[in-house]
Amino acid sequence: MPNTRVSREIFGETAEGLAVERFTLRAADGGVAAKVLSLGGILQALEAPGKAGPPVDVVLGFPSIHGYLEKHPYFGAVVGRVANRIAGGRFAVDGKDYTLAINNGPNSLHGGIVGFDKAVWLAEQLEDGVRLTHTSPDGDEGYPGALSATVTYRLVDNKLSINYRATTTRTTPVNLTNHAYFNLAGQGSPDIYDHEVTIMAEEYLPVDDTVIPTGEVAAVKDTPFDLRSPVILRDRLPQLPGDGFDHNFCLSQSGERQTCARACHAGRGCVMTVETTQPGVQFYTANFLDGSLQGKDGCTYPRHSAFCLETQNWPDAVNKPNFPNALLRPGEEYNHTTWFTFTVSP
Repeated sequence: MPNTRVSREIFGETAEGLAVERFTLRAADGGVAAKVLSLGGILQALEAPGKAGPPVDVVLGFPSIHGYLEKHPYFGAVVGRVANRIAGGRFAVDGKDYTLAINNGPNSLHGGIVGFDKAVWLAEQLEDGVRLTHTSPDGDEGYPGALSATVTYRLVDNKLSINYRATTTRTTPVNLTNHAYFNLAGQGSPDIYDHEVTIMAEEYLPVDDTVIPTGEVAAVKDTPFDLRSPVILRDRLPQLPGDGFDHNFCLSQSGERQTCARACHAGRGCVMTVETTQPGVQFYTANFLDGSLQGKDGCTYPRHSAFCLETQNWPDAVNKPNFPNALLRPGEEYNHTTWFTFTVSP
């Protein structure tokens, strides 16, 4: 018998009148709970335990549908067809050039103007989670091929897994991830400076002033990007050349499950460990939040009030022949999983 309780409810509706459901996945021991929306596959809440008191919500977001229907920085959303940036919104496949919607300076970001984060996905309740499906038509936001995507959230004990699958009718780039903003002290806490972060990567990708990788794969050793041993963000962020981290860290390209990151808030004793089959993880310290958005519990979200660990292919891989393959062809299946495990430190 599953040890997870799953319930569903109507969360609201879109401007077009489409119903948006919310699924609550709750571990039987009451420790970890996740709330997932059919809109954008959004992780709307994630309760995680600490050393004292009840579990607290550790992801940024909105209390009602209204915030998610306005422009927001992808809080908790499944982003695609291609997460992260594509330089100039252009790429070529099999000798044919494609032009995408531009929505981030000169680049295309997170699938374009109307990406997967804005779609209402079809939802199926599972014993321990929810399965979401969405079809992106041929030509959607400029991408070739009809892409059929499935994202499955499962909660087993203290571990939340997200599995991403996709097939296509024409060769197309694909890169799916979840854009949850974490603060292990509890969402609404003013900053993440007292968080301890470890990323198990020997290399990272330097970027230009539009956050596009330069093509260099650089060693982290003897740089501020060396996070192989735990660092306190308060100490490390001032050492960076810009406002914070917004960089891809390079992982094994084997496709096998690997531990890639660990974050800890010592005060609460909340520890999050991230595993993935993806070849990269984008570490982002919410440099573009500015306190203008009001989220859950009336909280506002200033710069550095959260961090993201977006497991993914490397940014702009479709334009960088030395990066891991980003193309999905007919007859192939895109299939990657990420696991978030929550524990309590002594």
